[in-house]
Parts: sequence; structure tokens; C-alpha cells
Amino acid sequence: MKICVTATAGDLNAQVDPRFGRSQYFVIVDSDTMAFEAMVNEAMNAPGGAGIQAAQAMVNKGVDVVISGNMGPNAFQVLSTAGVRIATGAYGTVKEAVEMYKSSKLSETGASTVAAHAGMGMGAGAGLGTGSGTGVGMGMGGGRGGGGGRGMGRGMGRGMGLDMQQQPMPQQPQQAPQAPRTKEEELEQLSNMASRLEKEMVEVKKRIEELKKR
Repeated sequence: MKICVTATAGDLNAQVDPRFGRSQYFVIVDSDTMAFEAMVNEAMNAPGGAGIQAAQAMVNKGVDVVISGNMGPNAFQVLSTAGVRIATGAYGTVKEAVEMYKSSKLSETGASTVAAHAGMGMGAGAGLGTGSGTGVGMGMGGGRGGGGGRGMGRGMGRGMGLDMQQQPMPQQPQQAPQAPRTKEEELEQLSNMASRLEKEMVEVKKRIEELKKR
């Protein structure tokens, strides 16, 4: 009996690859002599249809049984139609998987165990960063202010002048505050910044209302 085991390498001591269509290797073992043939899965990196291609390759090799961790619906259809028996849930080495099947510790499956394309790896990541910057704020009513700030993600400029008399433009933008050295210093710095921004927002809203009444 010819048994195909999906594997991470091409020998009997290789670990069982839990995927079929995108398995790295197929190790085809003679269950009587334990002689084996290793094949690289040429469908492993196929953009689509890997399960069908891999299953057809095993049918062409004349295997009687396929052992893997899981089996997708397309591969299952090809193999079962060709009369190839399928056993899933395998783990350990190739040799151990064959011995488990021979001793009836691996049960044959009558349906696929995963959805189509389940073997294709997909990933997503997200990151959170901090940043600092300086900015120049344009005040309502023609005023102009310069300032520096430090914030999460982007710098925010201070110095929103309400008019030329209240907030003349400085000659040089203020330097950004030094980076905090401790958690407490950073909390204090951010709290102070939040207070300043709240006060400036109040002045901006007040100025907006004054302009609307004109």
C-alpha cells in the first residue's frame, strides 16, 4: 500500500505538515517495507488551485492513502473521486503517522476538514508610535503665532493669535520642549499641553462667535 504523508521535509523523520495543498513535501511510503520517495510539492506557491494540483499529482503517483493534518474541499473531491482514502488529524513524524494509520489510530475522513484556501497565509499588523514636532499657528483676525509642541503622533503648534495687537508674530519660533526622561515627566508635560490647547480652543471658539455676529 502506498501512503502519502504531507511533510515539512523529505524523509521519514520529518514533521507532518498540517496542510495538504500547500504542504512543503509529499513523502510516499510503502507501508510494508517503509521504503519511501520524497517529492517537493510544486503546487505549494501556486496563486490558486494548489489543492487540486497537489491532489492530481498524488493520483498520478498511484497512492492509495493520503495522510495530512487537514484537507480542503477541492483536494478532497479530486482524491475521493479517484478512490484515494484520506486520513486527517495526523501529527508527529512521517514514520509515526504511517504507523498510527496502520494501527487504526488515524481515522479516515468522509469530508473536507477546512474551507477552501485555508492554507494561504495572510497577516495584518498595526503599530502605535509617538512623535514630536513644531508648528506655526495662524490666528483668527490676521494674528500669527509661532510655537512648538510635542504630542502623540504629530506636533501641534501653539500661539493662535486673536489679532495683531494681542499676539504679535515673534521673530523666532519657540523651541520644542525637551523630551521627558520619565513617565511622570511625560504625563506632566502632556497634561500641561492639554490645558494650553483647551484654553486656546476656548479663545478660538469665542473669536468665531464674534466674527459670526459682525
